[in-house]
Amino acid sequence: MCGIVAASSHREISELLIAGLKTLEYRGYDSAGIALQVDGAVARQRIQGKVQALEDLLARHPIEGVCGIAHTRWATHGVPSDRNAHPMASGHSGPTGHRVALVHNGIIENHEELRAELKAAGAEFTSETDTEVMVHLVASLMNEGNDLFKAVRLAAQRLQGAFAIAVVSASEPGVVVGARRGSPLVVGLGEGEQFLASDIYPLLPVTKRFVYLDEGDVVRIDTEGVQVVDGEDAPVQREVRIAEMDADLVQRGDYPHYMLKEIFEQPQAVAETLEGRIGPNRVLPNIFGVGAEDLLERVKQVHIVACGTSFHAGLVARYQLEWLAGLPCTVEVASEYRYRSPVVPPDTLFVTISQSGETADTLAALRHARSSGYLTTLAICNVPESSVVREADLVLMTRAGPEIGVASTKAFTTQLVALQLLVLELGRLHGRDPEAYREAVGLLHQLPDLMNQALSLDAEFAELSKLFVNKQHALFLGRGSHYPIAMEGALKLKEISYIHAEAYPAGELKHGPLALVDEDMPVVAVAPNDELLAKLISNIEEVQARGGELYVIADRQAGRNFAERHGRILRVDTGGRFLAPVVLTIPLQLLAYHVAVARGTDVDQPRNLAKSVTVE
Repeated sequence: MCGIVAASSHREISELLIAGLKTLEYRGYDSAGIALQVDGAVARQRIQGKVQALEDLLARHPIEGVCGIAHTRWATHGVPSDRNAHPMASGHSGPTGHRVALVHNGIIENHEELRAELKAAGAEFTSETDTEVMVHLVASLMNEGNDLFKAVRLAAQRLQGAFAIAVVSASEPGVVVGARRGSPLVVGLGEGEQFLASDIYPLLPVTKRFVYLDEGDVVRIDTEGVQVVDGEDAPVQREVRIAEMDADLVQRGDYPHYMLKEIFEQPQAVAETLEGRIGPNRVLPNIFGVGAEDLLERVKQVHIVACGTSFHAGLVARYQLEWLAGLPCTVEVASEYRYRSPVVPPDTLFVTISQSGETADTLAALRHARSSGYLTTLAICNVPESSVVREADLVLMTRAGPEIGVASTKAFTTQLVALQLLVLELGRLHGRDPEAYREAVGLLHQLPDLMNQALSLDAEFAELSKLFVNKQHALFLGRGSHYPIAMEGALKLKEISYIHAEAYPAGELKHGPLALVDEDMPVVAVAPNDELLAKLISNIEEVQARGGELYVIADRQAGRNFAERHGRILRVDTGGRFLAPVVLTIPLQLLAYHVAVARGTDVDQPRNLAKSVTVE
């Protein structure tokens, strides 16, 4: 959930580390810090607040060096504060420096046991974090005569939980040691300099050559090169991969927020997700991997497991799988799935969905599924070198590109499209309606243009947002596959505007939520032109009769069925039942964005949230 960047170089690196932290700030932003090797010691600066606060602190009290670590935090143990900010340090080297410093992403589950042991041995703790246990443990192992590389390897064997760490010591100039278990860590390879980071984005300005560490790896970097050992302490060579991504892709450009940029990137992202995967009238073969067709032909049931926004994408897919493929489907939140005893019928496909591919609960669910008797596992993901992608049997990449805004937008719509490709392939292999199959494939070719048309509502939603500024609650309604779309709309609004928002199946209004409806409760209805439209209109009449403040986002054809009494009607061409969930997502994203801007919240970095949830 936090961001790590580290470097060993011949040049001064403080500015490089700060620039890297700014790129990683979507991963956490309640405190930040830096530690550099300086004059035989480790000098440290850290502060509560965003990376800019750290940059301002360094302007007043600069430290410079050629080897060091930096961190931006999302709190798990210990409230956001200066003393809980990373890097954590142990021991002293000279009057102003420390001996060992460490940054950490993850959660250490046995920290209380280790804390008691280390306190008994004389360690002095100054924070409330689980991370401080790690730095004292490494320091104690170095006191026994181990170098930093060995000390980190020994420490890792004693740690329970998830972690990615980077460590420096005053006694080993130019050396950074990293380790990963359950949280991502990547090595960047330069000329006479090497780097570590939570992902590749902060390193793209300095290198395109990367090594993705495997689970359990420990790595040592210096200006001369890289050494890696695996979880069994055996030396290994990991493949060097060349990143095709350009550093400009993670810049905001002329947009005021990353979120708005990413909303407007969706038509292109969807086009790229479809590119090379559909022909004029069919899904192309082998897009899910070698041997996928034979496996998918055997599928009799589908289990989808995901978290947050990805869970909503899975819920939409359930409706479409039953409709177009005729297969039973269950969808479950990953954090719940692995703590029960799921029954796995024969020939069941396990599908996991994750934007980052490192979501802790999703990854744990996948690992549980691999030993649970599923026919095969399929990952839908946006990060090619992620743990989820490496560990699934079959893979379909979403090609959304980097998404920096915490509130997911293009990751969601590309997940919906990737799932549609799976639905169509399963429908074809299981002999469902060939004409419906060909029609749906043809419609996918139109999707990017329809999404661009939906984006033309941007100014209308900017004006509409003024009506939500002083609201404290909102209700979202949908039916069928658009109930999950309503859920996603409510999630977006609450994430970034801090308005309490809930979604309900529209038919459930009379079973409780209708009691909340009055003139102060905005009610947003998602209205595709499908077989449930008449029933949705009846539900909307119930809201109207009780004085509710109605906003209907409707398919242009469906919009003809709404009267002036139904409130504010916003019309968009959806392309019909199959494409409508993707297209109608965009107006809900624009609504949430503009309401958040109007309320003056931090759109890209909403309070208490971080982008990549790598802790349980």
